[in-house]
Amino acid sequence: MPTHSPICTGPADNLRRGVTHALRMTFVISAFVVLSACEQNAFVPPPPPKVEVGLPTQRAITRYLEATGNTAPIKSVDLVARVQGVLQSINYKDGTPVKAGTTLFTIEPETYKLKLEQAQAAEAGTQASVKQAEADFKRQSDLVQRQVVSQATMDNSTSARDNAQANLQQAQVNTRIAAVNYGYTNVTAPFDGVVSAHLVSVGQLVGASSPTQLATIVALDPLYVNFNVNEQDVLKIRAEARRRGMTPSDLEQLPVEIGLQTESGYPHKGKLDYAAPTVNQSTGTLAVRGVLPNPDRVLLPGYFVRVRVPVEQQANALLVPDVALGSDQAGRYVLVVNSDNIVEQRKVVAGPLDGDLRVIESGLKPDDRVVTAGLLRAIPGQKVDPQLQKNQAPPASAK
Repeated sequence: MPTHSPICTGPADNLRRGVTHALRMTFVISAFVVLSACEQNAFVPPPPPKVEVGLPTQRAITRYLEATGNTAPIKSVDLVARVQGVLQSINYKDGTPVKAGTTLFTIEPETYKLKLEQAQAAEAGTQASVKQAEADFKRQSDLVQRQVVSQATMDNSTSARDNAQANLQQAQVNTRIAAVNYGYTNVTAPFDGVVSAHLVSVGQLVGASSPTQLATIVALDPLYVNFNVNEQDVLKIRAEARRRGMTPSDLEQLPVEIGLQTESGYPHKGKLDYAAPTVNQSTGTLAVRGVLPNPDRVLLPGYFVRVRVPVEQQANALLVPDVALGSDQAGRYVLVVNSDNIVEQRKVVAGPLDGDLRVIESGLKPDDRVVTAGLLRAIPGQKVDPQLQKNQAPPASAK
């Protein structure tokens, strides 16, 4: 049998065993320390997010009827040639303002001047004939009274006098017609306004077969603004007018404000001028017109404008920043922080915009804290840390 020599353990083996045992003890102690530390660190939830809140602004507002419309000139006339002739001169610069009575075009006046003189000469001849017939009538009357001539001679004298007077009246009419035609050779501005570019040239025959349009003159101050009001608004306005005891003439004096598409607000002021007596059945709207002064000619006919008319005063309206409103399929809403600092979604009926604030018709109370900033951090049903705006005091119920 082979003999096995016993395992010898030397100093090196003892050293390895000691190191291994020390490492094991170190790992066990470290694991114990780590486990002890985990057991002592309990979970701490994060603080609620901060959001900025504010109370609704409460103040008197003016409710407006808002619409869109177009500006139109009060006066606009096509200047036409009312007599036939060659255009002799154009006496204005295209697009310039002119005063009423200013001569704008001249149409061959010499021919019509001669016709006027001819008519005046014919009138003078008939006046002489009338004088002669009157004198003959007087002589024949004396002779008839003295029974020197017959009644037939007297009748002839009377007829001659009457014919002479009729010819004089005809000559006077011809003279007036010739004077009118002579006046038409000078085409003048019928009112103060701006004249468009001329449509004919000097030397061109105008008025040959029909009146020839020469240009257009437009009055720019004041201007009309035409717009339509839907039937529901008409009913509301009439009901408010009856409540306030206003007459139709009072309604026509209501102020009207307009703004251009490039302007903010409604800087141009005027007043209502006309409302149609009937509602258009095909569109369900009422045609309304305002008139606005335009001394600086900022407005031009044909502009597309925003229109508003004040129709009602409300003493204590609630307003919130427009950015505080959200919308979903159910409509508009605001986020409100209740007494437990829990966010609630409140359905509201939004009214018109007043500057940066939106009128709230219903769904909100004066002491509601509305989230105005940090809307993404305000989740309905979650708690928040509300920060009241510096310029607002807490509601009386919270004091």
